[in-house]
This record gives sequence, structure tokens and C-alpha cells, in this order.
Amino acid sequence: MARWDEILSLPVQNPPTLEFSSADIVWSKVEGWRDNIDRVALIPFARVDDFVRGESSNKDCPTRFHVEARRRRRPTMPYKPKVDGVLEYILYWCSFGPDDHRKGGIVRPSRSTYVPKKKNAGRPNTKRGCTCHFIVKRLIAEPSVALIIYNEDKHVDKKGLPCHGPQDKKAAGTRAVFAPYISEDLRLRVLSLLYVGVSVETIMQRHNETVERQGGPCNRDDLLTHRYVRRQERSIRRSTYELDTDDSVSVSMWVESHQSNVFFFEDFSDSDPFTLGIQTEWQLQQMIRFGNRSLLVSDSKFGTNKLKYPVHSLLVFNPENKAIPVAWIISPRFASSDADKWMRALYNRVQTKDPTWRLAGFIVDDPLTDVYAIKDVFQCSVLISFWRVRHAWHKNLMQKCKENEIRLEISRRLGGIVDIICQGQGTMGLFEDFMEDFVDKADFMDYFKAAWYPRIGKWINALQTLPLASQETCAAMEFYHNQLKVRLLSEKNTVVYQRTDWLVDKLNTNVHSYFWLDEYSGKDAFARYRKEEWVSGLTSWRKALKISDSDVVVEGGSAKVTDQLDRDRVHVVWNPGSQFGICDCHWAEMGNLCEHMLKVISIWRRKKGAMPSISMLQYHKALMNMLHCPPNDSLIRDHAISLAAFVQKQINALVSETSNISKDQPISGDRGPESVNEGSGDILSCEENGSLTHEASGRITGDADGELNDRLASGNGICAEGIGEEISYTEMDIDPSSICISPPGLHSVDEVVSSGVLSEYSEKVLISSESEQLPSKRAGLTNINSSEDHVLKNCSQESKMDIESVSMDIPPSTMDFVEQCTVTHQNDVKPIIIANKMGADTISNKTHPFIMTMPVQSQGDEIAIDATSDVNNEDKILDA
Repeated sequence: MARWDEILSLPVQNPPTLEFSSADIVWSKVEGWRDNIDRVALIPFARVDDFVRGESSNKDCPTRFHVEARRRRRPTMPYKPKVDGVLEYILYWCSFGPDDHRKGGIVRPSRSTYVPKKKNAGRPNTKRGCTCHFIVKRLIAEPSVALIIYNEDKHVDKKGLPCHGPQDKKAAGTRAVFAPYISEDLRLRVLSLLYVGVSVETIMQRHNETVERQGGPCNRDDLLTHRYVRRQERSIRRSTYELDTDDSVSVSMWVESHQSNVFFFEDFSDSDPFTLGIQTEWQLQQMIRFGNRSLLVSDSKFGTNKLKYPVHSLLVFNPENKAIPVAWIISPRFASSDADKWMRALYNRVQTKDPTWRLAGFIVDDPLTDVYAIKDVFQCSVLISFWRVRHAWHKNLMQKCKENEIRLEISRRLGGIVDIICQGQGTMGLFEDFMEDFVDKADFMDYFKAAWYPRIGKWINALQTLPLASQETCAAMEFYHNQLKVRLLSEKNTVVYQRTDWLVDKLNTNVHSYFWLDEYSGKDAFARYRKEEWVSGLTSWRKALKISDSDVVVEGGSAKVTDQLDRDRVHVVWNPGSQFGICDCHWAEMGNLCEHMLKVISIWRRKKGAMPSISMLQYHKALMNMLHCPPNDSLIRDHAISLAAFVQKQINALVSETSNISKDQPISGDRGPESVNEGSGDILSCEENGSLTHEASGRITGDADGELNDRLASGNGICAEGIGEEISYTEMDIDPSSICISPPGLHSVDEVVSSGVLSEYSEKVLISSESEQLPSKRAGLTNINSSEDHVLKNCSQESKMDIESVSMDIPPSTMDFVEQCTVTHQNDVKPIIIANKMGADTISNKTHPFIMTMPVQSQGDEIAIDATSDVNNEDKILDA
């Protein structure tokens, strides 16, 4: 029992990488069977496959491990809960052993019937007597943990000599130098190309050309055979989705045979609906790679009118901001409390792979979504996307209204109503007035009353309580929606749409292959074999960024945009500057946001001085609300403390410099800390002192009552009595985690908002009137005042490509705060300027017509937001 006590006391190791090997684990030695010493370690049982793949990818000796033996208790089998009881026993052995088919090799008696083949087809020289193996045990005491016993970790034969890999000299010139099987990446590539219709001969021709260009084979993947590809093609051709005539039985059989691709399954019951969650290993890797500290987007209700059950997709964004599906959920309903189960199962699966994975924001497109369940599971903010409603309105408006003037009037009216609602000022009466004014437009009004009027109240509530997603997010979701429609709903026999087993098989094979190839770098080599389903390219937002300003001509109430492919063609955009505009291109007629409308919106906001986007206004409003009542761990407090610490360092440097200069002068012995503080105040009041910058001087002198200097001397929250001492975060009573306001790498308004600035404020802001919080607030507001003019002078308003910079001599921690309080994209920065009453007097609306000021409750301070910079660079921000 002492052995098992020692084993169960070991820590469970879970490396944060997708795959890991024995080199990434700390091994322990315990007493084993027959007085042997076993080399053991504990890992999560769900990560055994990751360990096997990592151990197979050994650079010094590439190989593959197979299951040589397995024993598993049946779930219905009764057993005693013993400390050494085993639920599952798996023996993994190197595929080059344990038998030795070489000349003079030893073959086990149970394998004595092996007859060497005349041709070395299949796996030649595979069995070479390798003794490398390890044991995995799933214990009854800890079913979620796997015990790995790894005693034979060297790839040698019974004589102790290398038997395969680069170290085996006898393996030179044979396939035993490489791994016995192709890699998972090449297997997925071959299957994906076969699923999308590329022939076997084409795949092998492109593969052989690649091997010839690199000068011959250098790894196992280069030895891909025509026989293997042909066998995979035959398997795909003979497979069928209908495993049983009963649809539900067929789905259950598919789930049983594809356990690795299913993260949640629940059949129909009296209380719960049918729910199936599909996620392949590649999708899980993409979710961890692109979803960590980023956004997860929900595309619900796809195929509601055609499929038996709608498809709910979860998406992440790649570096090009194109949507990648990382999970598909098939269920009759999503916006209910039932979603909590599969969301928690998905989150636990990701956490098992990477315990450090964290979501920055979750975007939904249905007002009935269980927002509280999302926040409880993913611990992040929730945003709302309006793309589905705008898409449906625009598409039906183009179909049911033939007069262009009526289209313009209705779209302009709807756009104004949505803007007012998102600003928190609209009610249901706006839509009632809209329906009365256009009552004579029967076709569109009948559709609007039947389809949207019953649901418009929930949408109003969602738009007023949740932050709005950006237009770039909407463009990416529209592009994905069109991709999924073309790739999934392309069957000639529409009867299959009413079978769930067809839908499950189609998503897991063909549709998954298309999205995998979208991320494949070598897909251009097969461009000539693409079909209509292989829809790829840039989103409308990315295409809009490539349109030159010279290709846009604004004339009155419309704009003309030159087509980028056919320079002789011009597209006309009516109602410019609004997402409810109308364009005559094919993509816009389908109800989507086209690149022409997005480009005109950016030009209109930059040159016509239009109002910034709703997402930007909500972001500014959130910052203003935080300034009105900063919470206990707010970014304003952090900023004030960082500035105070920076000024304190400058004071220390000045005092030290003064002491060095006057070391020969007599110093009074009774000069205490009060005198030092007085000297510091004199130094701060002297603007001619070259060693202290004007900005730092303004930050200190901006405190009218000198409270900051008093706190510097008293050590209340900023420094101790000794003016040269630096205070740690614990002495300041600051939560270090609160300093990191937003995750790194967030560039869009969606991501900045989702980091907790908007929704968490409404839930977690602590309204306090204690006087001890007022100095922190006042310090945070007044310490920036003198840098206001300096920032405004550096804000370029001539061109959208000009780099706006804030040239202030502040420490890195303060610059991090400035970056977190602004919306950035590439090199463009949107400064948010905070000014007190005295500083705001120096800014005239004549010089800066778009400076908006808002009073703050403390000492008559005001906040000024540079809306001009927002207008000048709107097309470069991810928000629109």
C-alpha cells in the first residue's frame, strides 16, 4: 500500500502544449513489481492521445506507437473501489516491435504464422524488434487520471542496439529510417482533397513534384504511395451516411464510431431535446490557437427552413479575420437553458488541452440566447451582433420593393431607428410609427409585421443592454454564412435534408474538408480543380481596405465606386454613410454588406464629419461612465498610481542630483522629511528646470489643493515616509491582476469591449462616496491635463494612413494604460484626452470642432474625447 500511497500523492502534470512527450514530464521512481523500480508519472486521462502523438514525433527517432494490448472493464461490471484497481489497461508499443522480422530475428510464438511476402508492399521493414513501450493505467481511485509506467524508453532491440531511425546504420536506404506511417497533417490533406473531388492522380502528381523540388525524400510523408491514396479514395466512395433506416438509430451508431469527434451527445428524452456537439481534433486546435484571449462568435439557426434540425456554429477568427468553425451543435433549439450543458462540456474539453485558455468575449446573434449561462461558463463578456436582422431586412426589401426611391426611404428610416435604439433612447413606438408611415407598401410591411414585429421587443432589449459587435465582425459572419450555405446545401436530392445522419456525415467530411483547405498554405496548387463549393477569398471588410480613395466619388446623396476587377464598371451606393445603404452589386442584392458600402462609410465619416459608429460610441460611453464612478480596481486608479510612481522617481532623481551638486555646501542637521518635500515642491513649481519635463510638472501642479503632494509625503497609497523608497503592489493595496485590463493582441472594438469594459462595468461597479477614493479619482483625471495640448498637436488629421502618436514621457506601465484605453489598428491610435476645467478652457471648438466634453462629478472636471481622430481613421479600425 505504501507504493500506491506514493503514486497517488504525485502531482498530475498537464503541459499547456497541444502535444507533449516524455521530455516534457517530470518522472518519479517508485518501487514496482518484483522489486523493480518503475518510472512513473500522472497525466489527465483525456490527454493520453496527446502524449502518444508527442512521443511518436521524436526527432531523434521518429516512430508511431500502436496499442499492443488493452483490457477494459465493462461499465455494467460491478467492482470494488480498490486503491490499486484498474478501470482500463493499455499497452502501447513502438510499431517497429516487438517482433523482429529481420534475418535471425525473434518472433513471438503467437505470431509464428507470419509468412514473409514476396513484395515489400504496405509496411516493409516495419517489425525490427524494438523494445520501447509504456503502460497506461486508468485507476478506480482516480478515473480522470492516467498512470504512465515508462521503463523501456529507448528504441533498441534486445541486444541494446538501435534498430530503426537515423541512429541505425543498417536502416540506411530503407523506410525504417523514417516513421512507419504518414503524419496526421498529410492524412488530413489527402482526405480533404479527396472529399472535395480532387482525383488520386492529381494528388500524387502534385506530391511527387514537391518531393522532386526538394531533392528527394527527407521524411516519412515524402514516401506517400499511390496505393495508400487509392485505398482512401475507395473507402470514401463506398461509405454511406445511412447506417440504419431509423434516423435516430443511425445517428447513435455514428456517435459510437466517432467518439473522438463528439464532445457532447444527448438523445431525446422527456425533459431534454436532442443535442449533438461535433468537434474534430483540428477544430479543437484552431479553437485553442485563435480563441485564446480572443473572441468566440455564435452563428445560430442555420438551415432553419430546410434542415430537419438547424446547425449552430461556433467561430473564431484567423489573422485575416476570416471565420473558422471550431464546433457544430445540432439541436432543435439553442436559445434555452439546455445550452449550458454542451457549453460546459466544450469548455472542459478545451481546458483539458490547455488549462491557461481563456476567452475574451462571446458574440451572439440571437436575443433569446442564455447570456447568463455564457458568462457563467466562459467567464467573459457577451456582445450582440445585428447582422442577421439587417441581412434579412435588406434582402426582403430588395425583393419586395421594386422602386428604388421607396427602398432608400425605408432603409434610411430603419437605419435611423436602429441607431437610436442602440444609443438607449428608442422604444417600440418607433417601429409602430414606421409601419404607419409605410402602410401602403403592403408587400414589405406584411413580411415585417409577420416575421419581425412579434420579436422586435426582445431585440430592442438586447441592443440596449449588450454591446454591439463591429461591422467587420458582421462582414466575416456573412462571408461564413454564405460559405456554409454553398458547401452544405448543394444536394440535388433535397429529401436528404430531413435526415440528421446525412447532416452529421456531411459536416464531418465534406464541409470540414473545405474549411481545412482554406487554412492549407498549398491550396493554390489545386486552384484549377476548384468547384463552386470551394468559395474562398477576402471578406467584404478586407476588400474595402484595398479600394483606393480615388476610386470613390461622392455626389450628393449617392456615391460611385469603381470596380476593382473591371475598371470600366462603376457601382452606385445610395444612402452613403449607413450600414443600411443600398448598392447595385450582386453581393449587396443578396442582403450582405458589400465592400463598396463599407468603403463609402469610411470615406463619408472621414470627410463629411458623420457620427462615429455605434460600437465606438458605446465604447466612449463606457469610459465616461467609469470616470463618473471608478470602481475600486479601476484603470483610472491604476493610471494615477503609475503616474504618481513615475513622478516620484523623477523627484528622487532631482533630489539626488541636487545633493550631488551641493555636497560641498553645509547642510542643516535638523532638516527632515518635511524640508525634503518642500524642496520637491519647489522643484515642481519651477518650469524652467530642464531636468523635469513640462508634462510631469503639469501633472503635479494640476492638483489645486496639493493633495497629491500631501499623499506623497504621508505615504497613503503611493509612497512611504522615506521619499526614496519604492512601494510594492501589496503596500498599495492593489490587485495586480487588475492592472491587465484587456488581453494582449486585441485590436477591434469588439475585443476591447469584450475584455470587460462594458458589461462588467454594469455588473461590478461599486458606487462609493468614501473620501479616500476621491483623491485617486482626482489624481487620475488631473495628472493627464498638461499632456492634452501635446497629444492634440501630434494627432494627424490629414490622411487616414498618418500615424497618430502620443509623445509623452511616461513609463511603460502608463503607456500600456493608454493603449488599453484606445482602439488601435496597425499603427493608428485613437487618443482619449482627459482634461480638467482649466485645461479644457484652452481648447476651442473652432480649432477642434469634434472635441466632445462631458462634466464629471468631481471638482468640475471634464472629459474630452478626440472624435476627430476617430473619424479620420474609422476605416482602419476593426469597428465600423
